[in-house]
Parts: sequence; structure tokens; C-alpha cells
Amino acid sequence: MSTSDLTLAGETLPAATPEKTLSDADLAALRRAVQVLERPSLAGRLSAAAGAPLDIIGRSLPAPVTEAVSRSTEAAMRGALRVALATLPRRELVPAEGEGLASVAAKAESRFAQLLGSGDAKHKAMAALSGAVGGAFGLATLAVELPVSTTLMLRSIAEIAREEGEDLETPEGALACVQVFALGGRATAETEAGAALTESGYFAVRAALAKTLSEAARYAGSKTLLDQSAPALIRFTAQIAARFGLVVSQKVAAQAVPILGAFGGAAVNTAFMNHFQSTARAHFTVRRLERSYGAATVRAAYEVEKAALGIA
Repeated sequence: MSTSDLTLAGETLPAATPEKTLSDADLAALRRAVQVLERPSLAGRLSAAAGAPLDIIGRSLPAPVTEAVSRSTEAAMRGALRVALATLPRRELVPAEGEGLASVAAKAESRFAQLLGSGDAKHKAMAALSGAVGGAFGLATLAVELPVSTTLMLRSIAEIAREEGEDLETPEGALACVQVFALGGRATAETEAGAALTESGYFAVRAALAKTLSEAARYAGSKTLLDQSAPALIRFTAQIAARFGLVVSQKVAAQAVPILGAFGGAAVNTAFMNHFQSTARAHFTVRRLERSYGAATVRAAYEVEKAALGIA
């Protein structure tokens, strides 16, 4: 018997299995994720796209504009939730007489493909087009343009999630895609005086969302036909929309720059999509590593990398 074994009442118990450590490749992937999640770069991207300094992008919007952004953001999140939940399997999806399992699987894959769309390049092109419309016609088009661009971003996010091994036919996987809009909403805002207002970190935001996400996933997993007015889904949507609205306000401010026009509006929307794609890649990298190494191990490694960046 080795000295590392424990003996109790004549019974030999193996020593506790040591925690796995991240491979070099996975540690590098985590390091990239930490840099994205803890140092969001949306304000800089929008500033470059709009050709305007950060103080203009971060300037407070008038109350009527803020109200319009809030309404449009909530509508966009409701639409994104509908699209995400549309991918979930339905109980009635069973083989009909004379129909094999392969045919049933094809139906599920068809529903899944509706969310994923046809590739990253097309998503960016369509987002740029919707941004061009917004740049040309301004705030009046936000109620139409934002749900369109949000759905396009969701499709791109879902593609990234699938590449990182996420199961999008589970409620948790589908709702994790919608969750990205809250994580990407942690961008640093700049006041007119130039002071940074930094929100809480990645795991703090995940913790804040954990209860409503769990309730929404539990509801979605137990219902054949989902009621979008269910309290669990409303709470989840409202919490995501509140954070998503922060970056939508920055986007609207960038598109409101007088010299921008349609071309600049397209550039802003492309920057907007790039931001959420980067956030999605980082988020689903962390989730993939958690499945492989365990949440505690990944969290500890994350905090080490975060400290290395000088972030408290």
C-alpha cells in the first residue's frame, strides 16, 4: 500500500485525484478569452468605424432617444429568444408510421440550420446592409434595424457555439447564445470628462444571470409549446436587454455622428457584430474548457490570467 492511500477500519481508500491542469493550447485559448471578456473593445471599434473620438461615442443620449433604444432593445431580445428557443426539440417530433429515425433527425437538423444560417461572411454582409439603412435614415429605423441585426448576430453566435462543442438542442445551450448579448454589454463607457465607468467582471455577470437563466432553461425544457409571456422567460429577457441596451446606446451614438451616413452606418454595424462574435468565441471557449476540466479548475486559471492583465 502506498503512503498516499488512506486506511480506515481495515479498508484502503485511494487518495483524492489531483485536479487536471489545462494543456498549453487550452491555457492559450483561455488567455485570449480573458483578454476579450475583461477588456471589451466595443467603444474603440465604434470610434474607429465612426471616425469620431470616444467622448462623442460615450456621450449621454437625449431621453427620447434612450427610451427608443430601450423599447427597441427589448423587442430585439424577445425576437432573439424566440429564434433561440425555436431550435429546441419538440416532443411531437417522433417517427411517424413508415418514417425512420434518420428522417426525424433530418427534421431536427433542418430546424437547427434555420438558426445557424449560411455562414459568417453572409451574416456580416447582411448586418452591414442593415447598418447602412440605419446610417442613412437614422433613429427612425432602429425599431426595424435592431431586431434584424440582433437576429443575424444570434445566428453567428450560434455557429461559434457549435464550433466550441455546445449542444444547441438543449435549453441551456440555446439560452447561452442569448446570454452573450449581456456579456457583450459590459463594455466600458466613457463620460464626457473621460472617466471610465467599468462594470463587473465576466464571472460576476454570469453569476448575476445564473438564476434567471436556470429558471428560463427549466421552463423551456418542460414545455412542448413555449409561451413567450411566461414569467421565467420575461425575467430572463429583461435582464439580458438591460445590459444589451448599454452597447446599443453606444451604437446609436456612433451612427448619429452627422458625417456618418450610410457607409459609416454599415461600418458601425460590422464593428458591432465583430464585438459580439469575439465575445461569443471567448464565452464558449470558457464553457468548453469547463466541460473538459471542471468549473473550479477553469475559474482558478481564469483568475490567474486576469491578475496577469492587472485587472482586480
